[in-house]
Amino acid sequence: MVWNSGWELASAVSNAGGLGLIGAGSMYPEILREHIHKCKAATDKPFGVNVPLLYPDIDLLMQIIIEEKIQVVFTSAGNPKSWTSHLKEQGITVVHVVSSVKFALKAQEAGVDAVVAEGFEAGGHNGREETTTFTLIPIVKEQLDIPLIAAGGIATGRGMLAAMILGADGVQMGSRFVATVEGSGHQAFKDMVVQAKEGDTELTLKELAPVRLLKNKFYEDIKELYAKAPTKEELSDLLGRARAKRGMFEGDLEEGELEIGQVSALIQDIKPVARVINDIVSEFRALSLPKI
Repeated sequence: MVWNSGWELASAVSNAGGLGLIGAGSMYPEILREHIHKCKAATDKPFGVNVPLLYPDIDLLMQIIIEEKIQVVFTSAGNPKSWTSHLKEQGITVVHVVSSVKFALKAQEAGVDAVVAEGFEAGGHNGREETTTFTLIPIVKEQLDIPLIAAGGIATGRGMLAAMILGADGVQMGSRFVATVEGSGHQAFKDMVVQAKEGDTELTLKELAPVRLLKNKFYEDIKELYAKAPTKEELSDLLGRARAKRGMFEGDLEEGELEIGQVSALIQDIKPVARVINDIVSEFRALSLPKI
């Protein structure tokens, strides 16, 4: 949810009954502090922060999170052992995002309170295993002793129910909340998400860090470069810097990096967060009720 989950989205999700997360991956430390302050002013409900552990200013981000007394931290993209104990000593609940059984068990060993198991369908940066969510969840559930949250390809109450039947204790949704009024992405990007059809995304750049992208000119440039058997350095040069900001936040639909999940093909409209959550929960409850 880099560039898509600022304080407005996080507070709206929490106010509507979910757990909103500020996406710190696109924020300088003081920008994160500003978003935390604004989120506190906009909601009296719990909210959390997602922190990629490979972030260069990770020490400063964690210091701010502790100083601001954030209750829940979701970590990703790194070794959970590096920060879990320290955060838990501060009374913070720690959840780590994984893409395989191997990393789920490592996260459990590191002492996290729960894991998010995210399948191949998910948008943005992804695991290398290419295990789909509905295969991953029951496999992880068999071996995990802590709560399991499903992610990747879930955008509806029906999807939430299916994930929980397979063993998930809850779900995390990203792509559905990109296409909301409160999402911080550019309107042009939101519109493109709504227009996306099946097959309009692909996981690529595995040599750098696997990422699922909408197919645009930048994606076609990647595809053309792959035809020449590029080196890792050539792929990195093509990617350059700030492409995600350029695409998702600034609205450059041609040259920007447009991260979204396969489930974008199910997203037909841009709605306020409260309506999205109400629709999801209503569908979930309707399908969960025993049929008479």
